[in-house]
Amino acid sequence: MTDEYETMTVPELKDLLRERGLKVGGNKSELIARLLDNEDSDDTESTPVVSDVEVEEFDDDFDDEFDEDDDFFEDDDWDNIHTARQKPVLDEETAKALAFRAQQKKKQPAFRRQEWYRYKRLSRSSWRKPNGLQSKMRLNRKYRPPMVRIGYRKISSARGLHPSGFEEVLVHNLNDLEGLDPETQAVRIGARVGNRKRLDIHDKANSLGIRVLNQRKIVRKGDL
Repeated sequence: MTDEYETMTVPELKDLLRERGLKVGGNKSELIARLLDNEDSDDTESTPVVSDVEVEEFDDDFDDEFDEDDDFFEDDDWDNIHTARQKPVLDEETAKALAFRAQQKKKQPAFRRQEWYRYKRLSRSSWRKPNGLQSKMRLNRKYRPPMVRIGYRKISSARGLHPSGFEEVLVHNLNDLEGLDPETQAVRIGARVGNRKRLDIHDKANSLGIRVLNQRKIVRKGDL
């Protein structure tokens, strides 16, 4: 059973722990140890139960209409089963702050560059503060779009957090994964990291139960 657990990913192990009502925090080795302890306790506490329900017996000439060719399930379908990703463990205050930040974002206007509607090249550019002496946008006229101001800033307790609630940590190598808390922190791999090192980071983060926010689907070819 230990070898079977070793081949499973951290999200799959956590799904088993949730089904048994156990704690889901920790790295892969701790999750496996928790599952094995639970199995040992189940074996010691289990007692044989004699059922009084009568079992209906079927004749040997019973015609089974089930055909293996008509089986609805295929082995290939099990490879595409979705496994839930790591979720953050949030306290009540942080969860409320994230919900409040989402409400603030809905009310925030889209900050557009001055006269973005007039020139196509300006519609594709980001925000620029107007500096013209007679700029009606700088003078804050009502018929012009609003400017960026400090009052539009979000709640401080949720500032810098990922929308899921994780604290983002930028990593570039395997050493950056050491000492991270998988319950509150998630990693984002740097854009200049190559596929070889990126795959190593994916494997180690999966074994530690750390969520990768920008995980890519990389096809292993050659010596990868």
